[in-house]
Amino acid sequence: MDVKQISVFLENRPGALYEFTELLKKNDINMRALCLAEISEYGVLRLIVDDNYELTTVLKAEDYIFKATPVLAIAIRDEPGSLVNILAALKDAEINVEYTYAFTTKHRDEAYIILKVSDVEGGRRALNRAGIKILNQEDLEQL
Repeated sequence: MDVKQISVFLENRPGALYEFTELLKKNDINMRALCLAEISEYGVLRLIVDDNYELTTVLKAEDYIFKATPVLAIAIRDEPGSLVNILAALKDAEINVEYTYAFTTKHRDEAYIILKVSDVEGGRRALNRAGIKILNQEDLEQL
């Protein structure tokens, strides 16, 4: 199953992120990665979680505005230069990286990167040709 990032619009006010994370805690939803960006009165919280279905169900019930977006998730060696190989494969295939964020886990020799690219399928093919392993939703749920 492809990795879906959930983007949630939060009011840009004190306590909004706290309230959102309390909602996740209450519903036993575990974040794997997050990125928060400000856009005037609102923030865009991009999330990778362990259970997208549960998250989207909760968000609908609580009247949050959100969107699911396909992204690429990749495990990379946690060492200098690892990202270069990924970006080279995408550059050679003329795939634009729109944004990215990364996270680590208890595995000491790996880091994980989330890539939002202009062409997810083309990016997947380019990375596969370069021998780069792409993770799926089940892989992320197991981290």
